[in-house]
Amino acid sequence: MRAVVCQDGDLTVREVADPEPGPGQLVLEVAACGICGSDLHARHHADAVADAAAAAGYRHLMRPADAVVLGHEFSGTVVGRGPGTRRSARWDGPVVALPLLRAGADGAVHPTGLTTAAPGGYAERVLVQEAVTLPVPNGLPASRAALTEPMAVALHAVRRAEVGKRTAVVIGSGPIGLGVVAMLKARGVRTVVASDYSPARRALASAMGADVVVDPAVESPFEVRTDGWHDGPSLLATAMTSMERLRAVPRLPWHHVMKVAERAGAFPVGPVVFECVGVPGVIDSVVAAVPVETRVVVVGVCMGDDTIRPSVAINKEVDLRFVLGYTPAEFRDALHLVADGRVDVEALVTGTVGLDGVAAAFDALGDPERHAKILVDPRSPATAP
Repeated sequence: MRAVVCQDGDLTVREVADPEPGPGQLVLEVAACGICGSDLHARHHADAVADAAAAAGYRHLMRPADAVVLGHEFSGTVVGRGPGTRRSARWDGPVVALPLLRAGADGAVHPTGLTTAAPGGYAERVLVQEAVTLPVPNGLPASRAALTEPMAVALHAVRRAEVGKRTAVVIGSGPIGLGVVAMLKARGVRTVVASDYSPARRALASAMGADVVVDPAVESPFEVRTDGWHDGPSLLATAMTSMERLRAVPRLPWHHVMKVAERAGAFPVGPVVFECVGVPGVIDSVVAAVPVETRVVVVGVCMGDDTIRPSVAINKEVDLRFVLGYTPAEFRDALHLVADGRVDVEALVTGTVGLDGVAAAFDALGDPERHAKILVDPRSPATAP
């Protein structure tokens, strides 16, 4: 079969062996596969990506010299079964699957599209585990079902963020940032501020549901809607003013009143900020700019070394969280949110190419004014998005 192989930074279409399903595995004919930012990283920074994975305990991620079929955001139809699959299960229509595959004599689980052990979806066919394969509901087109995986990443980030009634600020309106915007609104967050230097990306953020869009070259995303947020001096002034007023009332148990006021939300905390850029220096710049008691959720994957100033974060009591991936339940929920129409992904898709156009698509994604999410359709003759 034909597939796009990444090796030493080059993307070439090659004839590769057809996938042979093992126990509990299915073969999918790929309908669509999204190009992800992690694919862009893996192409030119494979060693850095692999070193980071090794530090977390996984030592089989691709290295530059490996010949790997990329692609982990895919949908397709079942065209083959391995031993032990449920013959009674009906897979007549399009399906999606978590990009995880058992491979090798030890049955280890590998990430599809990022290792030689589990070739990905930039191909005519791809191997998946039946246990993590889901039918696409409600007649959702397979091309849009392919966005389940990145939307699951966004959903996981939003759930881990525990936004509650706070304002959400999304820094960076690339595909993941746009997904975060959509999932925040789907989960009922009242106010979502999206920030990006690109006019095209700001327009997409509005289309995905952002209530406020900001050009950070013109104004700070933390100043367009303050909601009573404090910087350090104003927080101290508020505390002093509160004590002066409470102590002016004779015999008032001021400490009880203050505790009740805190539980009632009388002292506003900062927003929840999603850092979706993944460029060195951004986390530190966000920490320096946010109000006191802000939660910063790091979604963007920075492949270079980075530094922050802990003293600044400490002075502001910034809560810093890092997120990765999703659970199987979140993957299922993301699929149904899209299929039920609660999350509209249509604006995200800005182009489609065939296998012969993947290299051109990677180049095109370098321009934020042109594209957000490009899909690979192995049956398409398109050589440019």
